[in-house]
Amino acid sequence: MINSPRSLPLAFFLAAAPVHAAGLPDSGQDICYGDTAADVVAASSAASIARDAGTHPRQDCRYGPDPAVAAGAVTRIGSGAKGFDYTKIANNGAALAATATLGTAANDWACTRDNITGLTWEVKTAGSTDLRYAGHEYTWYSNDTATNGGGAGSTGDSSCNAAMRGSPCNTQAFAAAVNAAALCAYTDWRMPTRRELRTLHLADGSNPQIDLVYFPNTHLAEGFWSGSTYAAIPQAAWFVDFSGGYSSGNGKDDTGFTVRLVRGAPF
Repeated sequence: MINSPRSLPLAFFLAAAPVHAAGLPDSGQDICYGDTAADVVAASSAASIARDAGTHPRQDCRYGPDPAVAAGAVTRIGSGAKGFDYTKIANNGAALAATATLGTAANDWACTRDNITGLTWEVKTAGSTDLRYAGHEYTWYSNDTATNGGGAGSTGDSSCNAAMRGSPCNTQAFAAAVNAAALCAYTDWRMPTRRELRTLHLADGSNPQIDLVYFPNTHLAEGFWSGSTYAAIPQAAWFVDFSGGYSSGNGKDDTGFTVRLVRGAPF
């Protein structure tokens, strides 16, 4: 059994690998740095050390949607921190204003759509008996031999029985329960890939490293399970951490991880 995320050989830090490709959000990193400290002027300033002719050129802080939004050069569909672009989605599937609040009524907020990736994400709730309670933790389980990488994982314990209609706390049971509830009028909710989870990282020093306006109640457990098996060890799966900013693998039988489901074309 693999219990520690550091027991596997591969881990990486997202802040060191910002993404600027089309269809992917920026990193949220909009501060430029010298050798020992942050720059004293904004990245948009002609005096910025990160300008192309500066002493520390070509830094992430000067490129992509983050500085473009700050400069008013980008029109977004919705809103969000830095260059991110999110829209709140209601229980009935309708797009909502940014001021909408979480709730169970048809026109209450329940999901968040990323207008850059096109993915729609489950939003966690604060009620301990809710199906989507932020504090529920799950083992990784899938009996689909075409996608589980050769390791089904663990069916988990009974701590989620009340919230999941008698089902145990595992990823497959949770996805099935959310689809049965037709969250935001959809029934195609699934486990996200590791890459998809990484698009939510807000690498600006926030903790948790996610936009809490659009993803409240983000529980900092050991990490968020992805649906991706760790290829070198089929009994392990990839997770993404939103406090330390890294991704690694861990034993599928570990109960310390949470889940945020997604829907939309996978990538």
